[in-house]
Amino acid sequence: MTLSIGPASPAAKAPVRSPLRHRVRGRVLMLLCVLYAVSYVDRTAISTAAPSIRADLHLTETQFGLALAAYSLPYALLQVFGGWIGDRFGPRKVLGILAVAWGISTIWTGLATGLLALGTARLLLGLSEGAAFPTATRAMSLWLPGDRRGYGQGVVHSAARLGAAIAPLMMAALLATVGWRAAFLALGIVSALWAIAWVRRFRDRPQDDDQVSETELGELDAQHADEAPRTTSAVNRPKVPWRRLVARIAPVTLVDFCYGWMLWVYLTWLPSFFEAEYGLALAGFALFTSLVLSAGVVSDTLGGMLSDRLLARTRSLRTARRVNLVIGLAGSMLALIPSLLVHNLVLVTISLTLSFFFLELTNSVLWTIPMDIAPDHAGVASGLMNTGFGVAGIVSPIVFGFLIDRTGNWQLPLALSVVLLAIGTLLSLRVDPRPLDAELVPAGRGRL
Repeated sequence: MTLSIGPASPAAKAPVRSPLRHRVRGRVLMLLCVLYAVSYVDRTAISTAAPSIRADLHLTETQFGLALAAYSLPYALLQVFGGWIGDRFGPRKVLGILAVAWGISTIWTGLATGLLALGTARLLLGLSEGAAFPTATRAMSLWLPGDRRGYGQGVVHSAARLGAAIAPLMMAALLATVGWRAAFLALGIVSALWAIAWVRRFRDRPQDDDQVSETELGELDAQHADEAPRTTSAVNRPKVPWRRLVARIAPVTLVDFCYGWMLWVYLTWLPSFFEAEYGLALAGFALFTSLVLSAGVVSDTLGGMLSDRLLARTRSLRTARRVNLVIGLAGSMLALIPSLLVHNLVLVTISLTLSFFFLELTNSVLWTIPMDIAPDHAGVASGLMNTGFGVAGIVSPIVFGFLIDRTGNWQLPLALSVVLLAIGTLLSLRVDPRPLDAELVPAGRGRL
C-alpha cells in the first residue's frame, strides 16, 4: 500500500518545480556547489598523491590507511554536534569559519614530515569538514522550496563529484610540476578565498537579502520563509526531539554507512588500485580514476531529479526516496561484480564506472531525507544521517589497507564491498522519510 505524504505536508503544498533561474536562491546554490567541489578536492587529493607521500614519508599501506582514517574519526563524531552548531549559529558564520579551518589543515598536509604530522593534518581536516555538509543542508532548508530539495542536494553533490573527478588530473599536473607539498599549499589558499566570498554574499535568512523579491519569498514554504536561525535566544526555538528523531534517522544512517563504505573505497584507494593491479604511472592512474569518478557528476543530479519527479507523480515520500535507494545500491552491487571476475583494464574500468554511477543515484536522496523528516532541525538530522558515512570512513580505509597488506589481493576487499551494498539495499526498505508530527513544530506553525 502506498502511503501518501498527506495534503498538509510541505511537500504536498509546494508548487511543482519552483524556478531557480532569476532567483537569489540560484546564487546560493551555486556558492554551495563551489563549496562542495572545493571540499572534495581537498578531501580526495591525497589519494592521487598517495604513492609520492608514501615514498617520501616511508609509509606502508596500513600506515597510510590509518592516516586516511584519521580524517573520518572527528568527521564521524562531530556530525551531529556540527549540525547543531549550524542550526544554532547559522550557515553564514559557521561555513565561513569551517572553510578557513580546512584550508589551514590542507596546507598542514603539505608540511607533514611523518605519519603523526600527516595524521594530525587529516584529523583537523575531518574536524573542520565534519560540520560543513550538515550546515550546508541547513542553508538549503532555509532557501529552497520543498519541491527542489532533491534537485538541490543532487546539484551540490554533483559538484562534489566533479571536484573528486578533477582532483586526480589537477593533482597529477601539480605533482609533475611543483610536487605534492606545494600542491596542498595551493589548495588550502583556494578554500580561504571561498570563505571570503561566502561571508560577503550569503545571508542566513532570505528576507535579509536585499536582492530577494517578494515573489521569491512567496515561493518558499511559509515554514521555511519565516524561519530564522535563533542565535541569541532559545525561547521560541523548537526543541530537538532526540529520541524520536534518532529512531527515525537510524535506518538512514545504516544505509549511509553501506553507501559510505563503497564511496570511501573509490575516493581513497582507486588510484592505488590502478597503479598496483595494472602498473599505470601517475598520468595513467590519474586519468582512469577521473573517468570513473566523473560518472557521479551526472548521477548525483539525476538521482535528485528522479526522486523529485517521483514525489510529484506519486505524492508519496516513501516511494520517491526508497526507489532511488534500492535501484542505486542494488545497481552498484551488480555492476561491481564483473570487476571481481576479470583482469582487463577496460572491462574493469567500465564495471567500476557503472557501479559508481548507480551508487551516486542514492547520495542526494540520503541528504534529502533528513530535510523531509525534520526541516526545523535539518542540521542535526543530516548530521545523524551522515554519521554513518563518517564511521564508514574510519573503517573502510583501515580494513581495505589491512587486507591488501596481508593478502596482496584487491578482489577480497571489493567482494566485501559487494556484500555491504546488498545489505544496504535491504535496509533501504526500512527507511521512512515522512515528516515527524506536530511535536516538532513550534506553536502557531501548524502540522508538517
